[in-house]
Amino acid sequence: MSDLYGIEHLPLPTAAEMDALDRRAQQELGVPERVLMEAAGRGIASVVHSLFPQGRVAGAIGSGHNGGDTLIALRVLRAWGRELSVVVVAPGAVSAELRHGWDVPGHPPDEAASVFASSDVIIDGVLGTGSKGAPRGGHAALVDAINASGRAVVAVDGPSGIDFTTGEVPGSCVQAAVTVALGYPKRGCLFQPARGRCGRLLVAEIGFPPVSEGSVRARVITPAWARARLPARPPDAHKRSAGYLLIVAGARGMAGAAALAARAALRAGVGLVRVASDSSNREILQSLVPEAIFVDADERDLLKESCAWADAVVAGPGLGRGATSRTRLSEALEHADAKPILLDADALNILSERPGDLEALGRARPLALTPHPGEASRLTGRSVAEIRKDAIAVAEALAERYRAAILLKGAPSVVASPDLPTLVTSSGTSAVATGGSGDVLSGCCGAMLAAGLSPRDALGVGLFYAGRSSELLPRRRGVTSLDLAEALPLALANPGAAGPPPGLPFVIFDQASRE
Repeated sequence: MSDLYGIEHLPLPTAAEMDALDRRAQQELGVPERVLMEAAGRGIASVVHSLFPQGRVAGAIGSGHNGGDTLIALRVLRAWGRELSVVVVAPGAVSAELRHGWDVPGHPPDEAASVFASSDVIIDGVLGTGSKGAPRGGHAALVDAINASGRAVVAVDGPSGIDFTTGEVPGSCVQAAVTVALGYPKRGCLFQPARGRCGRLLVAEIGFPPVSEGSVRARVITPAWARARLPARPPDAHKRSAGYLLIVAGARGMAGAAALAARAALRAGVGLVRVASDSSNREILQSLVPEAIFVDADERDLLKESCAWADAVVAGPGLGRGATSRTRLSEALEHADAKPILLDADALNILSERPGDLEALGRARPLALTPHPGEASRLTGRSVAEIRKDAIAVAEALAERYRAAILLKGAPSVVASPDLPTLVTSSGTSAVATGGSGDVLSGCCGAMLAAGLSPRDALGVGLFYAGRSSELLPRRRGVTSLDLAEALPLALANPGAAGPPPGLPFVIFDQASRE
């Protein structure tokens, strides 16, 4: 059973960035291409032999670098005693130079069905990061033959047919059981729908030099990254040192959103929570979250005092968009002075009508915004489809415009902040696709903000652990947002595996299948 694992600093390059890293390693730092290929092939072979230790192996090889890496993997497996065959798209793909004298029998594409039928596992080396658009001709036919075989597939770098930068699947595409990314995970492999074609995603370290500053725009939020930034809890900790959080949430009849945010903040470790809400919600909130202190949002002096008391403010869950809600939000923003503030849900909807005010907030205080694609559409004027197509670019544009940390929710969610690498989460399941999960996320991130993390780190850490809680629940369907909040302590105690999978010490990232 695979558990989430990843080193602390893990770049997430686009196809073009990966090509530049490859060139730099060879041309500037003198790493021979053959060294990288041999390490890649041996890593692929090790994964195949570890996960599929019995049976015949078939390779599907194109003419690019992935084909060469796959051929080396097959040669290594042959040297280890495995029986194998190779189907090649073009004559000459089975290079004698890479075979080292080992017998690696090649077959033309018209024999693919019979070769795959006689095998137990297939290595997909048909197309790599340089491919553009849908597979065509012989490549498409080989992809279709792989899928029709019914055999387990190990994809090299990514399943043939995906866009390695955007995650789009424009045509025929291999459905892999396992993907072995070489060097670093390619950005498209973490985004849907391509992520659903990758199966289990393993990243093999193959000898690339350290990534230079600015050469890759995005990073993965791994268990090690989140663990390293989780606020420490010393033995003599007390409520004040854990942070005080004010949540401005819950219009009349919307107590649930405020309760979920408050429960999540407490489960994420905040010291004390006050909830400023409509007076009609008092009894419900004090019943659902007895640890929280209720504040009547219309008692202006008490709201002002609560803003001064808090280390950070969350505003928006279930707040509503009427005149009363707008007044409450304005007063909270005014009284919070320079305190860090997180704006979500209705707070974003209200302020999307006053973009100048939102820009002024970002210049005056630490600011975090957590829009879903619909809210991001109102903030940017772009369609939801456009936003989902390039979430990283949209999040980065919002961060630059509002001088804020942006958590753009999606599959996966991303965190952008001015002048810093964008973060892409590795945790989470479809269990988060439930009403109220955004309120849980706001409370979790707010707890991190109140504990003293920067807006970017607070969003990244809160996002990771909120997603991790969904992975630790025993079921996927039927999970409620309250379940997600209640599982947060489990996630904080267990962010993921402490080391690579057994027998695969070169693996630097391991993520279970995302269907």
